[in-house]
Amino acid sequence: MMAESAAGSKRIVQDGITQEEIIHGGDLDAARAAFPGAPEPWVDLSTGINPWPYPLPPIPADAWARLPGRAAETALREAAAACYSVPSPDRVAAAGGSQALIQILPRLRRPGMVAVLGPTYAEHAAGWAKAGHRVTEVESLERCDADVVVVVNPNNPDGRIVPPETLLALAERQAARDGWLVVDEAFAEVTPECSVTSEAGRPGLVILRSFGKFFGLAGVRLGFLLGEPALVQDLRAAVGPWAVSGPALAVATAALSDSTWIAATRRRLTEAAARFDARLAAAGLRVAGGTSLFRLIDDTQAAGLYNALGRTGVLVRRFDYRRHWLRLGLPADQPTEDRVMVACETFNNR
Repeated sequence: MMAESAAGSKRIVQDGITQEEIIHGGDLDAARAAFPGAPEPWVDLSTGINPWPYPLPPIPADAWARLPGRAAETALREAAAACYSVPSPDRVAAAGGSQALIQILPRLRRPGMVAVLGPTYAEHAAGWAKAGHRVTEVESLERCDADVVVVVNPNNPDGRIVPPETLLALAERQAARDGWLVVDEAFAEVTPECSVTSEAGRPGLVILRSFGKFFGLAGVRLGFLLGEPALVQDLRAAVGPWAVSGPALAVATAALSDSTWIAATRRRLTEAAARFDARLAAAGLRVAGGTSLFRLIDDTQAAGLYNALGRTGVLVRRFDYRRHWLRLGLPADQPTEDRVMVACETFNNR
């Protein structure tokens, strides 16, 4: 199956994409193999996950010993609806991570044309292609003619933001043609002004949210689909019963309900990203974008810097489609930040 190339787009899906491996961040085993002499412990800045996770609340013993109950799942959906300003919990479905939703969602409609606003997270194109859809990457939403349009907002890895009014107008056009606008808001917790979750339930609008990134608890494996109640029911049927573990239900319900921690963490991340930017700039590196969970470096020597960091036991994210880009998550503390900056400064002053 070959994706067609439309005006202003480029062909990104070819026969055999289901066999292609997509490289993600967080693979410390591969990093250790690539840089066997690097010092331990490794510093992993490749994932864009909050380095200051939500403090785990007490987890009831029965959350480990019995199947999750309906009341606990309802409490989670209510907490998510309140946290994300969704009009009603019946517009919220939970699953074992937003990655699971990215793979399941394309199976809930017949194969058609899908446009992904790129460059962005590669799993979206792969997920739709694996389900039999014809996928193109587009550089603009203007004159975008597809059954499904996918927008990551804010974008990974450059932090590009599409204004909410643009998204809502596009969702209205998609609904008129019985299509979808899928908005992946995995990093929107740090930029709530760009979110469209308050409009969840509008025809044609499908929103994905990730729990683990902002709350720093990626191991919980939890994501949400926000949309029309009928689609929410279809998704819940597709993931089946007990889609979220009992401990995850307890942790996430507490975290999503903690508005004080959420507000303080937004401020902390914003301040930390600004400080990190200043140090990166002082080391001669150009910050080209990102969010307060990750920063994007644009440098012609990015490949060399990636290797220099790797040799010092620091893993960052590189991109085959933009070889001058590197994405760095925020260091967790001053010694870690100093270790990163020494490697950057040494490389640039070589």
